[in-house]
This record gives sequence, structure tokens and C-alpha cells, in this order.
Amino acid sequence: MAREDQRLTESGIPVETVYGADDLAGFDPASALGEPGEPPFTRGIYPTMYRGRVWTMRQYAGFGSAAETNARFRYLLDHGQTGLSVAFDLPTQMGYDSDSAKAAGEVGKVGVAIDSLADMRRLFDRIPLDEVSTSMTINAPAALLLLLYQLVGEEQGVDPAKLTGTVQNDVLKEYIARGTYIYPPRESLRITTDLFAYCARELPHFNTISISGYHMAEAGATAVQEVAFTLANAIAYVRAALDAGLDVDQFAPRLSFFFVARTTLFEEVAKFRAARRLWAELMADRFAASDPRSRMLRFHTQTAGVQLTAQQPLNNVVRVAYQALAAALGGTQSLHTNAFDEALSLPSEAAARLALRTQQVLANETGMTDTVDPLAGSYFVERLTGEVETRARELIATLDELGGAVAAIEQGFQKDQIERAAYQQLRAIEGGDRVVVGVNRFTEGDEEPISPPKLDPAIADAQAKSLVEVRAQRDGAAVQAALRDLQDAAAGKDNLLVPMREALRGMATLGEVCDALRDVFGVYEPPATI
Repeated sequence: MAREDQRLTESGIPVETVYGADDLAGFDPASALGEPGEPPFTRGIYPTMYRGRVWTMRQYAGFGSAAETNARFRYLLDHGQTGLSVAFDLPTQMGYDSDSAKAAGEVGKVGVAIDSLADMRRLFDRIPLDEVSTSMTINAPAALLLLLYQLVGEEQGVDPAKLTGTVQNDVLKEYIARGTYIYPPRESLRITTDLFAYCARELPHFNTISISGYHMAEAGATAVQEVAFTLANAIAYVRAALDAGLDVDQFAPRLSFFFVARTTLFEEVAKFRAARRLWAELMADRFAASDPRSRMLRFHTQTAGVQLTAQQPLNNVVRVAYQALAAALGGTQSLHTNAFDEALSLPSEAAARLALRTQQVLANETGMTDTVDPLAGSYFVERLTGEVETRARELIATLDELGGAVAAIEQGFQKDQIERAAYQQLRAIEGGDRVVVGVNRFTEGDEEPISPPKLDPAIADAQAKSLVEVRAQRDGAAVQAALRDLQDAAAGKDNLLVPMREALRGMATLGEVCDALRDVFGVYEPPATI
């Protein structure tokens, strides 16, 4: 029975009043920590970490049209951003063209609408793709957006081998937490592994996947669940790639991860350190990875959108600063800081600039970058790191017993566990056991006036008009032939990205390519729930 004064982390790990040497009985720094840049990478994946190079500062952006988003990208680059991060609208994420009936009311709402190569050209107009690193948050149609990026790069005269960035390409978590899937899980895994093989040949410096715990955390997953479910999905991707005949040390160094940073500072730092250590162990023990880079867990972090509040939104500035600190103390490779007004709308320019300045202050004024893993050796942090690792390992073992991540998804296991955790968190907030400043405590004072930007409703009409022009100006017969080639490849075993690329080069639209694959693969229908 828990003591009255017992405190727990969000994952339910007990927190003692004070920690000492007895709490680290049996702790061996040489094996549990090692040196930075060496297995098990608990202390970071590079020997000097931020003393050598500070994390990449990205700001996630997508605003209705490609032209508007391009303007925001160039604004952020001019103000010191060092990498781009693209948000796509819901129709693009679901593989529908903007003039589809299923896209009605959603065009440009939560990101930029990309229907064809014409839109991708506008999105990166006057942005030299050999000088920036671009992250694209796209999953089911990830291969298509990556190929469009490659085609724009080629039109700029950029060697594909010089393109750098990350494509999220993590469709398994869509079945668990977000829902922007298209095809059944096993067919989706084929596209993912085809992308791995294609990039190994064509885009060797592009990260082929960003295996995401972020969206599961936003749906309510605890820190332990975030680590366990993310690494279990990663195991499924590695196995699928091996089954497709790829060598682990050929593709594993390009795997990357994506985690959330919450306000619970110490558990978040422990989470990042535990995830690195556990992944290094899994890659060595399960897959015999010999290249040390195959055992490195490289990750991007975004501050917690779900913890932003519409009430007293300026409080979000403080939340985001602490979340960013957790990410940096945890050793992230790149970071997006949310704008304080994002609980209300797409961020304003001023709010986006302040979010970027938050990272710049952290990197340049706090001393955060002066030494590697500054919390190493803390009795509390080391004990908490071990607890998160142990509990995550146990949860991965449960998934193994269910047949692995894909089989567990088909049984609804992860989704059920996350929903239960989300319900417990909601009860804690509503009951006042978990304090949210400005929401259930410290609510006095007037609300700060916020003027969020408004989406132009004419964007959908402009996208539809652009599609009419694209279809009128292309060689329709050649497009249909290219789509048939893609379907033939889908019915067989050929890599899908080559016929996809040629269809897109001929100005096939995103929706047309996805529809061609829907006809072969079918669409995913989630299991009925009671």
C-alpha cells in the first residue's frame, strides 16, 4: 500500500524523498555508462556532444499553400534556424489530392498541401537543398514525399548523395496512436523496407525513418510506454528489412527516432538515457549489429504539444523552455520548440521566433553545452534511468509474447494500454492530483489577448485549380502507363520506389499514386472495438 506522502513519476515509478549511494547498489559505471560516443551510449552518441556541435534547431512549419510555407521557411532560416521541418496537411498525410471529396474542409489546415511535383517546387523555391537538412513528418505516403524532394533537388542540380534530412516513414505508430494509415500493416512495412533499400543506393545520407514515440506520448503514453512501444516498432522494422534481404549494418546507421520532451524534467532525461542504452543492447543481442553506428539511438525531440494550454497561453513559454532543457540534458540531436500559441492555432511569426530564441538562449547562455551528460552520476537520475530501462524491457518482453509489435497492433494491445494511461492522467488533472498551472490551479488573472493567424479559405480553391493545370499540361497516357508499372511492381516483388519516382516525374499526383497502390494492397480497416 502506497504511503500518503508517496510520489510517483508519470510512469508510476516511486520517487523517494532523497537518494544516496545505497540506491545504486551494484551499479557499475563502466558498463552502465561507458564513455560518450561509445556503447552503450548512455552518455550520448558523440564523444564531445554539444561542445563539438550543438543540436540542430528545427521549427516545424506548414501553412496551407506551398508558397506561404516557403516564405515561413526562409523567414526562419534568416533568423538562425539550422534545419527545416515540414508539416503536411491531413489529405496529404492520407494520400488524397486536394480536390478529392475526402479532402473537403481539410486542405491546408494542419500543414502544407502537396499534390504534385509542382507544389514541391514551390515549397523549396530559392532554398538550396544541398545546404539545408530537411525533416518531413509524413508516414503512409512517406516514399512519395521523399521522391518529390529528390526530384526537386535534381532540378536544382544537387547530387542525391548530398541531400540530408529525415523522413518520418513510421507507419506502425499510426495504427497505434494517430490513424493516418492507408494500407494494411504488412503492406506498409514492405514500402518502408523498399525505402530503406532505395536510400541505401540513391540517398545514402538521408535518414530513412524516424521511429516515433512522440505521437504515442501525445495520445497519452507514459515515458516507459513511449520507450517500449517505440523500440518494439523499431525491432519490427529491422526484422522486416532483414527478411527483405538487407544487411543490418547497411541500413541501421540511418535509423533515427523521435521523442517528446515533457515538463517532468528528470523522468524525461532518464527516458532518453535509458532508450539509448536499451537500443544499443537490442541491436547487439538480437541482430548482431557489428557497426557501432548501428547501435546508436539518434533522435529528434519536440516539446510536448499536448501540454500546451489554451488557458493563460503565455505560461506555455515557460513550459517549452523546461521541456527544451530536458531534451538537451538528455542528449537530443535535433529539437523543435513549440510556439506558445499552438494550442489555439498555427503559430504566429512572433511566437515561432520566440520558440526559436528559446533554443538559442539555452544553447548560448546557460552553459548547457559546456560538458557532456552533466547529470551523470546523480543518485536520482541513475536510479531513475535504470527503472525506466527495466520497465521498458519488461513491456517489450510482453510484446514479444504477443508475437511482436505488428501482431500486438492487430490485437489492439498498444492502443488499449495508451488509452488506459491517458484516462488515468485525465483523472489526475480533473481531480487536482496533477497540477496544471492556469488550468486547475493558479487560475486568477485576466487572459492574455492572442491574435492567432487565420487560414485563407481560398487555399483549397487554388490547390484545385493547380491540379487542373497539372493534369492538362502533362502527358496523360504516359502517366497512366507509369501507374500501371507501379501496380505491376506492387503485385510482384520489385522495389516500389523506382516506378513511384518515374510516375511523379511525369506529374502523376500524390492521390493517383496512392490510389494505384490502394487497388493492389487494399486499405486498412481497424478491428472493431466494444
